[in-house]
Amino acid sequence: MRNDGDEVQGGEFGDRRREPAFNLPASLVFVLGVLTLIHLVRTYLLSASTDEFVLLHFGFIPGRYSIPLSEQDLGWLWSPVTYSLLHGGWEHLIFNAFWMVAFGAPVVRRIGRTRFFLFWCLSAIAAVAFHTALHWGAMILVVGASGVVSGLMGAAARFVFSPSGRISRQFAHLNRRLTIAEALSNRSVLVFSGIWFLTNFLIGFGQIFGTVAGGAIAWEA
Repeated sequence: MRNDGDEVQGGEFGDRRREPAFNLPASLVFVLGVLTLIHLVRTYLLSASTDEFVLLHFGFIPGRYSIPLSEQDLGWLWSPVTYSLLHGGWEHLIFNAFWMVAFGAPVVRRIGRTRFFLFWCLSAIAAVAFHTALHWGAMILVVGASGVVSGLMGAAARFVFSPSGRISRQFAHLNRRLTIAEALSNRSVLVFSGIWFLTNFLIGFGQIFGTVAGGAIAWEA
């Protein structure tokens, strides 16, 4: 396992050896462990009523923001981030973890641990802000790290692919950052983005993993 600092220095290609496929940054391993632990506790230790309490107080519900804040608890304050730590099932968690490993690792190596956690929070908030704009006032439960993964994919797409469209697997975090125009014209970026949004679209309609407690999985994020 590789430690990830707050800054990454380049220029040492000659002395580096090929990295193992799963040489993940410590902070990403930590996040994956937290997500797994939370789901284990919810699945095997909590009663149905307690799990419902967790979902309602830590999952995101757009309708909260159409109700005066004085008439509700503080869930409106933390749920724009905490919803990203909850998942609708093991399939949902594994699906997000797969993409997180693929695109989160190079982002962590490039921006460092502290900015990764900040990036997580900002991506989660941005995702549900967009969801709320589309579903203002809806009493729909939203959970999942899909919005964060979308943010990680968007960030990684700027540097993990070479201008020719190939995936640069080795030391991808040291690559030159593509311009937005280069990224949008990069075939690999478009293919991976298309796969991601298509699968999330299907998840959102319950075609693969279903819904959570009658609510939505954060597929629009």
